[in-house]
Amino acid sequence: MLTIHVRGGGGGCIVKDDKPEVDKDKPPPRSIDAKLISNEIIKPFEPPKFTSKLELTLSCRNLLNKDIATKSDPYCKISMMESWQGKYYEIARTETIDDNLNPEWVTKVIVNYNFETIQKMKFDVRDQDIGGLYESLGVFETTLSDIAAYSGGQFVGKLKGASILRNFGEIIIVSEEVSSCKQIFDIEFGAENLRKLLLFRNNDPFLVFYRANEDGSYSVVAKTNVAQSTQNPTWKPLVVKARNLCNGDLDRSIKIDCYDRRRNGNHQKIGTCYTTMRTFESAPLNLVQGRKNSGCIKINRFSVREDFTFLDYIRHGTQIHFVVAIDFTVSNIVHTDPKSLHFMTSSRSNPYEIALRSVGEIIQHYDNSLIYPAFGFGAKLPSGEISHQFPLNGNPAHPYCKGIEEIMDHYRNCLKTVELYGPTNFAPVINSTSAIAEKYQDGKHYFVLLIITDGIISDMRQTKHAVVSASSLPVSIIIVGVGNSKFDRMKDLDSDIFKLTVDGRQAERDIVQFVELNKFVTKKGSTTVRSQADLAKEVLAEIPQQLTGFMESRGHKPQIVQEMAPDPTVIVPTAPTMDMLDI
Repeated sequence: MLTIHVRGGGGGCIVKDDKPEVDKDKPPPRSIDAKLISNEIIKPFEPPKFTSKLELTLSCRNLLNKDIATKSDPYCKISMMESWQGKYYEIARTETIDDNLNPEWVTKVIVNYNFETIQKMKFDVRDQDIGGLYESLGVFETTLSDIAAYSGGQFVGKLKGASILRNFGEIIIVSEEVSSCKQIFDIEFGAENLRKLLLFRNNDPFLVFYRANEDGSYSVVAKTNVAQSTQNPTWKPLVVKARNLCNGDLDRSIKIDCYDRRRNGNHQKIGTCYTTMRTFESAPLNLVQGRKNSGCIKINRFSVREDFTFLDYIRHGTQIHFVVAIDFTVSNIVHTDPKSLHFMTSSRSNPYEIALRSVGEIIQHYDNSLIYPAFGFGAKLPSGEISHQFPLNGNPAHPYCKGIEEIMDHYRNCLKTVELYGPTNFAPVINSTSAIAEKYQDGKHYFVLLIITDGIISDMRQTKHAVVSASSLPVSIIIVGVGNSKFDRMKDLDSDIFKLTVDGRQAERDIVQFVELNKFVTKKGSTTVRSQADLAKEVLAEIPQQLTGFMESRGHKPQIVQEMAPDPTVIVPTAPTMDMLDI
């Protein structure tokens, strides 16, 4: 008999308890006929379109007393604003607590947290008066990113009011990730004596798993591989999240269909069985098609492990280090020409500035140091050297900028001091980032390299080798293409479907995201602020998955933070052979 052992953590979990066994004679929920055509199932299960869902618990300390005979009756109005929006909109408000200057509200605020966007939040604490009137007790503004990335138990903010001399008290925000279940199942399935569908050949069987919906229908959640020519298959281990398979409900019906694969996509059903997580260990599971016994499914191996999320790592000290590389090749045209992609004007941002701000202003919330290495490539320096990686601040020993604004300042100064040249080589800056990432594989650090370019890569083969090497390291690469060049070859690096391969070497995972800026800035009615928000959402959407994917592949678990002080600054060398420096 198999036993389900579950470690602690997360919300609702799959646990083994002593509840009575489910009535096996009870018919399963009515299903809809789901015809399998070209490996697609009707009503597929769709994951949520946000990084995480957060629950905020609010309280305050030392509020102002606006009442005379009694104390203030506080409540909190919570508002949110995306970076491209012009004003806040209310998303929730707490209950009112009478006569209390240190309220602890019961009302929970549920918000969808998106890593790839800046979500500004405003907490407006008010004193409730008669007739629906109110007086302000103080306001606190922050971003959801700052709340989500905070490693301590309580995020504390100073309330502000009309007078800068008065103390308006503090607001305390406790955030928890909402998840019905945070386990992953590792299951190896096999089958015995499958019914043979064709006389002169064995089956090519595979399994499809569905979970029951509230309306009695089923949605597909997982599939096994196809086992070739056998009536007694053993499939590759299936890895599936518990919240996908049963959403933490031990009694939720799970349907398993066994199919015989056909080349034309018209796969034939061998049989069906039903189970629940509570009765899952009661293998074998008998397959039935009509009134025919079609064999049985057996469970060879079953284990449960913790499903760590992006926020689990961020909150336990993992830092995301931001590295910038900007294209200074001659195809951009000199910055004084209005046709230049580097053209600078006080009335609007150029494409490079839009790309830099859109990504940098989000990444900066996840690095305590707020110090970022920033480089240029493809320029002739004042010394006459043609460089494919030079520090924007002119200091090879310390190529760091304090915040996005300083990167912008050094970028503008470089346009006045270097000569746009070429070619467009990516490999040096990728290899340099990889060299330092290789030394930080303890699960506490992750690197995001932003490359902004206008042209076709000149060293494509070397770049592919650099990307393949980086794919085994804690690195993600974002490439933003600016201008009107054809970026067809650039898209080869963004291997969402097939892993990048070069000279017989295959990338361990997909780490590159390529986006064309013009798809965002040329939208009708699009403002610079909206373009930045849309671009950031597109290029950063894959970072959480890439980070957690790497950590899981290396067996890194979120580590408890012992101190709240920032980690020592991670030094990115200007060349792969340069020694690490201490700041």
